[in-house]
Amino acid sequence: MRLEEKYTKEIKDALMTKYNYKSVMQIPKLDKVVINMGVGDARENSKAVESAANDLGIITGQKPVITKARKSVATFKVREGMNIGCKVTLRGSKMYEFVDRLFNAALPRVRDFRGINPNSFDGRGNYALGIKEQLIFPEIEYDKIDKIRGMDIIFVTTAETDEEARELLTLMGAPFTR
Repeated sequence: MRLEEKYTKEIKDALMTKYNYKSVMQIPKLDKVVINMGVGDARENSKAVESAANDLGIITGQKPVITKARKSVATFKVREGMNIGCKVTLRGSKMYEFVDRLFNAALPRVRDFRGINPNSFDGRGNYALGIKEQLIFPEIEYDKIDKIRGMDIIFVTTAETDEEARELLTLMGAPFTR
């Protein structure tokens, strides 16, 4: 059984009974996962964005999009159109495979890990998670990275409320703190 099917069947049944939905279309589901890496030293080192994009590609299994600055900011020495980061949007089976690896393999490797913050919801059922280093993913080899970089992971759901989205992510295996 595919990972996607395993998640959806068990989770749909549990959410349907807990929230008493009248239609199966009301059941919240994970829409997409967006992984973003901002590269602060991109203005001095032009290869830093390429290195970050390479790491992100290894982690997600998908080619990242290079993000460019929308405005010039003199204090940060950033000009409009300058490469400043990279991002990947995962959907479908790649998304479920990434979520499974994140919750079951990567997050337990974080030092002094007690769970992820249950208060990082945006009010519309989406969850944001920050990671301090890309080394927690087993695909990344310590010797081959040039610099430790963090990333933001955003879970976009179809849930109406944060409570429904929290329940959905908990059923998917998200290790929230109590």
